[in-house]
Amino acid sequence: MNSDSTPENSAQRPQGAPDLEALAEKLQPGALTTDPSVIEAHSKDYSLYSPVGAAIALVRAKCVEDVQETMRFAHAHGIPVVPQGARTGISGGSNAVDGCIILSVAKMNKILEINPTDTCVTVEPGIINQDLKDALRPHGLYYPPDPGSVRISSIGGNIATNAGGLCCVKYGVTRDFVREIKVVLADGTLTRLGRKTVKGVAGLDLCGLFVGSEGTLGIIVEATLSLIPLPKAPVTAVATFPDETAAAMTVRQYMGEGRRPSLMELMDGMTLKMLNAFGDFGLEEDAGAMLIMQSDSDTQVDDVREFERVAKENGALDAVHSDDPRDSEDLVAARRSVQPAYEVYSRAHGGGQLLDDVCVPRSKLPEFFRLLDELRARTSVTVSMVAHAGDGNLHPAVFFDASDADSTAEAEKIFGEIMQLGLDLGGTITGEHGVGSLKKEWLPKELDEGSRRLHRSIKDAVDPLGIMNPEKMLDLI
Repeated sequence: MNSDSTPENSAQRPQGAPDLEALAEKLQPGALTTDPSVIEAHSKDYSLYSPVGAAIALVRAKCVEDVQETMRFAHAHGIPVVPQGARTGISGGSNAVDGCIILSVAKMNKILEINPTDTCVTVEPGIINQDLKDALRPHGLYYPPDPGSVRISSIGGNIATNAGGLCCVKYGVTRDFVREIKVVLADGTLTRLGRKTVKGVAGLDLCGLFVGSEGTLGIIVEATLSLIPLPKAPVTAVATFPDETAAAMTVRQYMGEGRRPSLMELMDGMTLKMLNAFGDFGLEEDAGAMLIMQSDSDTQVDDVREFERVAKENGALDAVHSDDPRDSEDLVAARRSVQPAYEVYSRAHGGGQLLDDVCVPRSKLPEFFRLLDELRARTSVTVSMVAHAGDGNLHPAVFFDASDADSTAEAEKIFGEIMQLGLDLGGTITGEHGVGSLKKEWLPKELDEGSRRLHRSIKDAVDPLGIMNPEKMLDLI
């Protein structure tokens, strides 16, 4: 069966199977497929170690009505639905579960309105983050949230996971820019949450509730986002250190003095070596750690000079800055290449990689790295580090031999110990990648009894049949 064919009729269906032909007739032509190869290609995100179930169908929605009809059908038949955007997540949040309908909104990718007067833009969920940024630039406007996957991740997915990124140290995360969303609920109801105005406190903040809900409460089909004037070109400073702790002390002191960089990223020595092997970036790989700092404010020259001072006070090997836009672009390009570099390294060293995503208070960064060094000293697997250091969001990567059971078990153990370390320091198990299925066992450990009860009550009220992205974030609450 090809992707545009009609599903089997009821005479061909196994007894008790849902009549997918009835659903296909209500959708745009070609929106529904039961082709196994197409379904398989859409059944998982970038997560390497999250379970993947067998879906019964894929719906590639072309309009809001496609989403509503799919949910009405699923609700009537008690069929689980897994919402998807660009599938760039790394926590298994958009992986298929057995017997589900995969519902992709990737084809709903239009910009509906750019409103310079109200400094907002209204978009469909499938628009790619970078494509939105590019469309706003001629208007002198900017949408700040910029995850590392900015060129391939969609706005709907960014909202569903409350994505952060490199610039959130100054501008905030996705939630800070979502004014209004239109959501299709589990029974197919279309509702508007939030408002297009800058201010508004009528009713509970249900819009904020859905941001970061990972498809467990409803499906985002439209969003109105706040914008800011396009920032000036940044000035960039770089400092190298003998170890990560010295770099962390620099971050803590610099941010503690009231500075607001537009970017503050950390990479450890191993990451620098991997990047040079991947793209010949010419980074100082003999250093134990590097900080990249940018300022796009009116005080940017003073900002970078103060950064150099603080870095040297904390033992920097070197600290320099540049106002050449090409230098800034090259350094940010290197930072955004970390994950591809990690993948190349992983394939050459056993094929195993677990990317963690803990977040701790900035004041705890030096202690985190001190304890991480102790953990590294007693493990046989490799742990490298890249971090949105300015807001305490850390991405340790655990590399291991995936063909060796002992190495795999050790990697999973270290992965868990890193999450526990984040919790012990007053942090969280995920700063921006989400819970998905990868970390669902850890969410109850972070939330207290009252919070778990609220989560479950909300889930039961919004999705009483439990069909919205089951076996994921809220599964064990």
